[in-house]
Amino acid sequence: MKYKTALVLAGGAFGTSIGFVLTQNFDKVIIKVRSQEICDEINAGENTTYLPGQKLPSSLKAAVDWDDVYKLQEGEIQLVVSGLPMSAIDDFCLSNHYELVELLESGVSLVSLAKGIDHETLKLPDEIFKTHFEKYRSQLMYLSGPSFAKEILDEQITIVSLAGESRENLLEACDMLGTPFFKALPTTDVKGVLLGGSLKNVIAIAGGIMEGLGYNHNTRAALITRGIVEMLRFGQFFGARPETFYGPSGMGDLILTTTGELSRNKSFGIEIAKGRSPEDVIKATKSVVEGYKTTKAAHLLAKSKNINARIFTGLYQVLYEQNDPKEVIQGLMMLPPKFDEET
Repeated sequence: MKYKTALVLAGGAFGTSIGFVLTQNFDKVIIKVRSQEICDEINAGENTTYLPGQKLPSSLKAAVDWDDVYKLQEGEIQLVVSGLPMSAIDDFCLSNHYELVELLESGVSLVSLAKGIDHETLKLPDEIFKTHFEKYRSQLMYLSGPSFAKEILDEQITIVSLAGESRENLLEACDMLGTPFFKALPTTDVKGVLLGGSLKNVIAIAGGIMEGLGYNHNTRAALITRGIVEMLRFGQFFGARPETFYGPSGMGDLILTTTGELSRNKSFGIEIAKGRSPEDVIKATKSVVEGYKTTKAAHLLAKSKNINARIFTGLYQVLYEQNDPKEVIQGLMMLPPKFDEET
């Protein structure tokens, strides 16, 4: 193995799958979890709560507290991966500030897997992490791209984007994550990668609703192509590079989440089309549906910054104002046509 120990924070499906990727290059990979139940499952060789039926290697272990992390590690920790969802980042960084700073002080890079926009502060993940660790911003990175956790564990070829400020740190982290089936492509366009990873979840919910209402391939193609146009408008406001939206974290992830049967956001949309309330659907699922809160954040952002985002506004009306999705779709279709350069 090239490296000694990697640490993953949070044991959800995606965090576990990236932990599996890291076992290809690290002697030991430790997943720090909150639940003793999930800890015991992973240590028994399977995260049955989030990835039932997917076997995990013996070099992937779980721990609940920091003392157990230190007991399990072999050699120094050389990479930290945060699998924390948007809603948990702030509290975790506050309550584990000493331990995280100690790791960052040693020169370790931290890779975040979070996708979303905070619906209260309208901040992206990089802004939240930099609030806590501004001194170490060159060590902070953000991974996003078309990557279903189950398919990663099945060793399906997967290509993602990894964004950060330091080219040297990015290349090292890409090497740590590189395997014959998983490849991270480095980029310094942090905002572009984070916006692509966040906004595509909203479009995926819209895609699920349309599928649930009986619309088919023509409609899906229209949604994807118009969705990327609106995503680019958000990117323009944040100063992101347009080409980033045509890469893995933009178009790649958008296609996957609007068409793939394993998409949580698409599945959420299908349930909404059946007439269920967002709250009931969320209560019934163990996984985080990132696109639900991101829909509200994107709507508020578009409204406050005068970004033309009709699909995002329409979905907000369905999820938060209980508008009939069929009426919203018809309303969008009946809007007068405009040239893109005029919007």
